[in-house]
Amino acid sequence: MKSKYQSVLNLGEQLEIQNGDVKEENGVLHVSGIAKNQYEKNLLWDEIKKIGGENPSDIVADITVADTSIFANHTVKSGETLGKIAKHYYGDAMKYKEIFEANTNILKSADLIHPGQELVIPNL
Repeated sequence: MKSKYQSVLNLGEQLEIQNGDVKEENGVLHVSGIAKNQYEKNLLWDEIKKIGGENPSDIVADITVADTSIFANHTVKSGETLGKIAKHYYGDAMKYKEIFEANTNILKSADLIHPGQELVIPNL
């Protein structure tokens, strides 16, 4: 069972899931841990569903979130805009305004972001 869900376990390591635990009992894989934020938890669930379908019966995941006050943290990369970042996290580039509002402590303009800046992606 572990081999079937190896990509989930690899993603958990890549995301540095805290207190991660994996056990197999009676043909069911039990995984648990603490994700940094809701976005990372969603990434894990998306990977689980990609392998096992919408309601997999061969895996039980108990993933909690360390920081529920935000959706994600994002480090700006060269060439990115708030619109591109909003599209990535929310599927809607127009949500850039919400990201800007959540980061007015470091951003003076929605049109001026710099590589390396750490942005808060708010819960919407």
